Amino acid sequence: MKSGTKKIIAVSAVVLLLAASRLLKHPYNFTPITAMSIFAGCYLRKNWGLVFPLGGMLVSDFFIGFYDWKLMAAVYAGIAISFYIGWYLRKKITWNRVIFAALISSLLFFVVSNFAVWLFYQWYPHTLAGLNQCFILALPFFKNSLAGDLIYTGAIFAAYEFSFRKIKQRALPKAA
Repeated sequence: MKSGTKKIIAVSAVVLLLAASRLLKHPYNFTPITAMSIFAGCYLRKNWGLVFPLGGMLVSDFFIGFYDWKLMAAVYAGIAISFYIGWYLRKKITWNRVIFAALISSLLFFVVSNFAVWLFYQWYPHTLAGLNQCFILALPFFKNSLAGDLIYTGAIFAAYEFSFRKIKQRALPKAA
């Protein structure tokens, strides 16, 4: 099997495993979904890479339960944004860029999903003050999202890089 094929299989397995982890008990919004999307964007081909995080999310939503399609569309858009941030990250992967990708993905997901809550539901007045209230009341969830995104993204990228460095070291013949 070619090393590129092995890499695709390994990355795909990690992405699907992370999607399945949504089924485990966790604090609100402390999930690996954003990390999974960034990782898939960084290491999978563009034409199939987006299928894994969105497909994984769809399968886990099947078990957890679907919700209003308008909010689901916003959530899935946030996942796609994280994927494309990962796609941009692949040009030059450094720890600073990985951390920045997790931070900006968290922030954009927060803005997109909470804007959708404000726009599509009657929970807040459809005014600037209502939008502000929506964002303020969502901050505790953002705290969990940000923590989860930073921890999972760091862990996934570290584990992947460590694993592939070890594999490459074993594959190279030792100098005499």
